Amino acid sequence: MIPENTREAVLRDVMKALSEIDFEIPPPRMAKVIFDIIKKHTGNIDFYADARKKSNEYVLQHLDSFRSIIENSEKPLETAIKLAIAGNVIDFGAKHDFSDEQIHDNIEAVLSADFADSEIDNLINEIQKADKILYIGDNAGEIVFDKLLVELMPKHKTTFAVRGKPVINDALMDDARTVGMTDLVAVIDNGTDVPGTVLEESSEAFRKTFKEADLVISKGQGNYETLSNVDKNIFFLLKVKCDVVARDLELPKNSFVVGRRH
Repeated sequence: MIPENTREAVLRDVMKALSEIDFEIPPPRMAKVIFDIIKKHTGNIDFYADARKKSNEYVLQHLDSFRSIIENSEKPLETAIKLAIAGNVIDFGAKHDFSDEQIHDNIEAVLSADFADSEIDNLINEIQKADKILYIGDNAGEIVFDKLLVELMPKHKTTFAVRGKPVINDALMDDARTVGMTDLVAVIDNGTDVPGTVLEESSEAFRKTFKEADLVISKGQGNYETLSNVDKNIFFLLKVKCDVVARDLELPKNSFVVGRRH
């Protein structure tokens, strides 16, 4: 929460910044500009620390039941991919709360969904043949669903990436440790506090890992918005949460997506 005595100053600076910003840059890059202004005025660099902690705890409580869905399915890897997308509902950038009902509704919806132009089979083939996989995570809480998918991937070939600094409820290294991702695979951070993946602003280590990967799995809208024009073997896994991305993908809002940008 922004203190009342700083709200006007924050609003004026945000409005000034937006009046001067290049509207060709992706929304996550715009979001960083706004969050930097808020941080400058409040001194608080992590408004969502408690939300990240609670969302991790919340999903971990249900981990066994989610894992059983995968174990009891006829196609475990396909089911794990779909559950990873269902977990994308936990997004405080798009929605400020979530519940048992929302998450389970998403799970039911994604498991029964008809994925238009889906590349699930192609993604599974790429996972099986890749030498180096980079899996770019999105939000805390959601990272638990990512873990269930990573458990079925070639772990010695997989690197999982988180944000380098706090921004909204995006997953950080501490979240990866909390949910046990660091016990499964190598985990790196991208060095930035953009709620997406802007390569030119990312750390040298992240850019090297990205370049060397022959398969990149990108979770969520923020990563889609910042990577969709990058020439790379990237599979995007997300739930469409806004009209802009819906138009770009030519899909209805709330669609579930597994695909590459063509």
